[in-house]
Amino acid sequence: MVTGGVVRLTGSGLGCPTWPKCTEGSLVNTPEMGIHGVIEFTNRLLTFVLALVAVLTFVTVVRLGKKLRKGLFAPALILGLGIPAQAVLGGFTVRTHLNPWFVGAHFVLSGYMIAVASVLVFRAFKTEHVAVSPTIYRFANGIAASSVVAVLVGVLVTGAGPHSGDAQSVRNGLDLEIWQHFHSYPAYLMITLIIMQLGLLIRRDGKFAGSFQSKVLAGLLAVSVYQAVIGVAQARMGVPPLLVGLHMLGAASLCSLLTFQWLVVRGKPSVSADV
Repeated sequence: MVTGGVVRLTGSGLGCPTWPKCTEGSLVNTPEMGIHGVIEFTNRLLTFVLALVAVLTFVTVVRLGKKLRKGLFAPALILGLGIPAQAVLGGFTVRTHLNPWFVGAHFVLSGYMIAVASVLVFRAFKTEHVAVSPTIYRFANGIAASSVVAVLVGVLVTGAGPHSGDAQSVRNGLDLEIWQHFHSYPAYLMITLIIMQLGLLIRRDGKFAGSFQSKVLAGLLAVSVYQAVIGVAQARMGVPPLLVGLHMLGAASLCSLLTFQWLVVRGKPSVSADV
């Protein structure tokens, strides 16, 4: 996700102007294409690295046997299929000259795959679930819903911003300043809900970051605040590329941590007194 952001933020989105080849006559970038061709083609090469890791992961999961691979097979398979799907979607993005809606879909699919990878990691560690109160359980739903809205609106904001990936690429036509505010509202709601949920977990545990659940929430809160600070800074500074890249790094981390937040608290609510 981050290297894809580098491609867009350096104006290298059409460094390879076609797909699946880099040019009509060459599978790889040529010296005449300059640094933009190098950046775009390097990002394409990472697809093969990801594909190799995904295939090896899937093979490993299959070889575990039916009993040990329970809960791991589906996410491993989804990741294995998701990478070629990403490549094809990337091809459509290039062939439509970086249409902002295809670029946004590319980002959303990346976020989904990060979430699936987080599910795989979580299940592989087989963390023992600790029952939570119904209130803490319900907060997980609110955090998930507000975060999805914040991320999707953030994708629209990106499509309205100045960094299209190429000087000739069009934007989605939305008002950047207005949609930045629309993006911030669900994000602030998400942070508020995280603070409230973490507070309830601290009250239950008797100390800060006492359980794995509260540690996940503490990490999620830290990254969420980081995202808010970077988001406000980039809006006030005219959306500089470096801050946009840091914001994308935060978004990738959030996709993972939000998934962990859902997994660590979404088990069966406690039947004990609510807190």
